[in-house]
Amino acid sequence: MIETDVLIVGSGPAGGSAALMLSSQGVRNILVTKHHWLADSPRAHITNQRTMEILRDLGVEQEAVALATSQDLMGNTVFCTSLAGEELGRVRAWGTRPDRRAEHAMASPSAICDLPQNLLEPLLIGNAAARGTRLRFDIEYLSLEQDAHGVTARVRDRLDGTEYPIRAKYLIGADGGRSKVAEDIGLPFEGQMGIAGSMNIVFEADLSRYVAHRPSVLYWVLQPGSSIGGIGMGVVRMIRPWTEWMAIWGYDINGPAPQVDAEEATRIVHRLIGDATVPVRIRSTALWTVNRMYATRYSKGRVFCMGDAVHRHPPSNGLGSNTSIQDAYNLCWKLAMVLKGQADPSLLDSYDAERVPIGRQVVERANRSIEEFGPIFGALGLLGTQDAEVMGANMEARKAATPEAAAQRDQLRQAILAKQYEFDAHGVEMNQRYRSSAVASDASPEPEWRRDPELHYEPTTWPGARLPHAWLVQRGCQVSTLDLAGKGRFALLTGIGGEAWVDAARAAAERLGIAINAFLVGPGRDLEDPFGEWCVAREVGEAGCVLVRPDMHIAWRAQDAAQVARLADVLACLLGRDGGTLMLAAE
Repeated sequence: MIETDVLIVGSGPAGGSAALMLSSQGVRNILVTKHHWLADSPRAHITNQRTMEILRDLGVEQEAVALATSQDLMGNTVFCTSLAGEELGRVRAWGTRPDRRAEHAMASPSAICDLPQNLLEPLLIGNAAARGTRLRFDIEYLSLEQDAHGVTARVRDRLDGTEYPIRAKYLIGADGGRSKVAEDIGLPFEGQMGIAGSMNIVFEADLSRYVAHRPSVLYWVLQPGSSIGGIGMGVVRMIRPWTEWMAIWGYDINGPAPQVDAEEATRIVHRLIGDATVPVRIRSTALWTVNRMYATRYSKGRVFCMGDAVHRHPPSNGLGSNTSIQDAYNLCWKLAMVLKGQADPSLLDSYDAERVPIGRQVVERANRSIEEFGPIFGALGLLGTQDAEVMGANMEARKAATPEAAAQRDQLRQAILAKQYEFDAHGVEMNQRYRSSAVASDASPEPEWRRDPELHYEPTTWPGARLPHAWLVQRGCQVSTLDLAGKGRFALLTGIGGEAWVDAARAAAERLGIAINAFLVGPGRDLEDPFGEWCVAREVGEAGCVLVRPDMHIAWRAQDAAQVARLADVLACLLGRDGGTLMLAAE
């Protein structure tokens, strides 16, 4: 029998990142996938700041940046009748509006970028394998059985039909939107699958003359009368500027699935471009459905699911692969500490408590973004009729020098501006605040949101929130507070007068058998705060402390050194350990 500590089913962003995280922390793992290789299409692509921070922690951020399209080329989200046709409006997206760019720069040392899934997956899997992950392609997961000490999964080699078991202490189901692992352990779901139908057409064409002057990831095309319900809305999505593309077009899910051959795909692409003379090479086509479904529990026993297996939604907001990688980042440090005997298995219960609310939020946000196209359709006069000529006349009416047309123009402008909830929802990406047994309260109330929490990130060290980014200087080099955390270890930040925290951290690490990196920030110390950014961000006194989990979320904080004696007990409580004494289950 093949044995390992963690068996991962699925090689997508969730499974690949889980493998990389576990191997980076020295945890034995095997990843199996029924496919013969990784993603064969660019599918997911927006890679937000939080995910880039995780890749930074894993030491692969620069590899990702080298493969990605930069933020500067992402931001002119265009609404038009075709790429060659009339432009209806634009919204600056993905943090490219000057004031939003400043928010992004202040929030993180990492930048959002566009990294297609077929480039992201090899990056994750390649680094995971280099660090110890054992990969098995063409291996199909069949079933599992759990007992008190582990999980036995049965798999089949798709090349020769051989079936055999793999024994693991824990199993991760990262097997996508039709997850058999989630089905086998009976995870409960809410919502609906198959709300609408859509198709992806991946193609090559040099569209520089139509897009280079307004660089963007997405070009939304409205062509009345050309598809379902009379409103012909499609998307031309940039894969690589400005020669590789994906066209996205809807179909009636209540009818038979369309047969899209190269000729039909080319016709659709040319219609969206608005220029049938452009040479087009069709690379692939695929059908998919819009889903609105999320699990209300992510685990059962020793089996944990993540990614599309537990949150199934359209690509609106670009949250899919990001949330999947962040699921893995939340779970894997906990698994590593449990497997190393540093934490009680009860720590793993916090995975459900922390990630289920995020999955629900992401599913609802992505689907609401689709609904928020309604005001644009209304402003253009596309609702209430399926007559293409009437729709066209209504769109044309906005150009008149009349009070009615002026009101229509203003309505359209406001409707397009509101799409920042889809294309610049910085708060959705960064404002995640966890509540669980793996967070210790400091008895302070949760800070109120000063601005819209979906649009704007608000830094805080309130326990459960992500560690705020601030630039510090160490031996002449600039480092982010986030660079001090992560890497599978707890971190503690204190200031002048807080020297006792450093000693307490050393003692707690020895007592509990864990790693804690303690940092003293102040003039003449190893880390200095010349910009005064950390002084503002820390929200505790200079002699207080901010305790950070391995996933860069705040575990606990203290306003001054009066509570220094509590540090070891707080850590023991967070790790599910009674007074620092861990009772290991017999393996």
